[in-house]
Amino acid sequence: MSLLNAESPDLMTLLDAAGIELLWHPSLSEQTGSEVIALLEAIIDGEQALDLLCIEGSMMMGPHGTGRFHMLGGTGKPMIHWVRELAEKAKYTLAVGSCAAYGGITAAGSNHTDATGLQYDGELPGGLLGESYRSSEHFKVINIAGCPTHPDWVTETLISIALGEHGESNLDSLGRPRMYADQLVHHGCSRNEYYEYKASATAPGERGCMMENMGCLGTQAHADCNIRDWNGHGSCTSGGYACINCTAPEFEEPGHSFTKTPKIAGIPVGLPTDMPKAWFVALASLSKAATPERLKENATSEQLIYPPTIHKRKG
Repeated sequence: MSLLNAESPDLMTLLDAAGIELLWHPSLSEQTGSEVIALLEAIIDGEQALDLLCIEGSMMMGPHGTGRFHMLGGTGKPMIHWVRELAEKAKYTLAVGSCAAYGGITAAGSNHTDATGLQYDGELPGGLLGESYRSSEHFKVINIAGCPTHPDWVTETLISIALGEHGESNLDSLGRPRMYADQLVHHGCSRNEYYEYKASATAPGERGCMMENMGCLGTQAHADCNIRDWNGHGSCTSGGYACINCTAPEFEEPGHSFTKTPKIAGIPVGLPTDMPKAWFVALASLSKAATPERLKENATSEQLIYPPTIHKRKG
C-alpha cells in the first residue's frame, strides 16, 4: 500500500521507464491460482528469467522448522519452500520492509510462528536463507527496511539495479540501501530548534523536542524521513509522533513504551549515536541555560504562542 503512493512518476510509469516488467504481485496482478503456480514453477525450472525477487512480510519457519504455519494455497508446500527455490534463481533478492528484512512485528513477543527475516533474525545474520546466501549474481539480500517503507526507497533501489549501479558498497552493515540509511531521521526534523536548546515536549501534541521525554529515537534512526517527505508532505515527527526507529532490527521490542524515554539519573538512555555521553550531558546543560523564553513556552504548547522576536538593524 505504501508503494502505491509512489509519485512523480507513479509506480507503473516508473517501472515501465526503468524497463522493469512486473511478473507478478499478489495485489497488482490479475493472475491467480494455477496461473501463479505455473509461473513460479517456470522460474524454478529455468524457463522464465527472474531478475528481481521482492519479498514482503516475515518468513514463518514454524512449527518446528516446517514452515507449515504459512502455506501457499493450492501447492501443499510452505511459503518458505517457494522463497528458497526462487531465491536460488533470482539475480537480486530484496526484502521489502522490516518484517522481510529482520522479522519485524511478526517476530515480537514469544514469536510462536518462528518468524524471521530473509537473511537476518533480528540483529543476527542468518534468517531463512542463511548468512552465506548469495543471489545468482553473487549479492546478499538487499534490506529495504522500514515499517512501512517509503515508496521512493523501493523504487530508487529497483532503478539503481536496473541501471547496473548496484554493488555491496551501496548497502550499510545491516544490508540497507545507503541512499536513505546514511541519513538520520533527526536530519531535517521540524523540531530541531527545540532539540538544540533542549526545550522538550512533556505530553502528546506539544511542539517541543520529543527525545527527552516522549521516546523519540530520531537521533539514532537511520532514515531520511524528514528530508524525503511522505505522501507529498509530512513525517512521523512532523505529525507529532515520536520516531520509533522502524528501519532497525528489533525496533518492535524496545523494552519500554514507544512514547516514553527511559532515563537513568534523569539522563535519557538513548542518546545520539555519534556523540559521547559526557559531551551530550555537558552540552545539554549549556543549551538549557541559554534556551530563549519563547522556546520554553512554545515547547509545552500545542499552538505557537510566541513567534521569534523581530530585530531591527541599528544605523
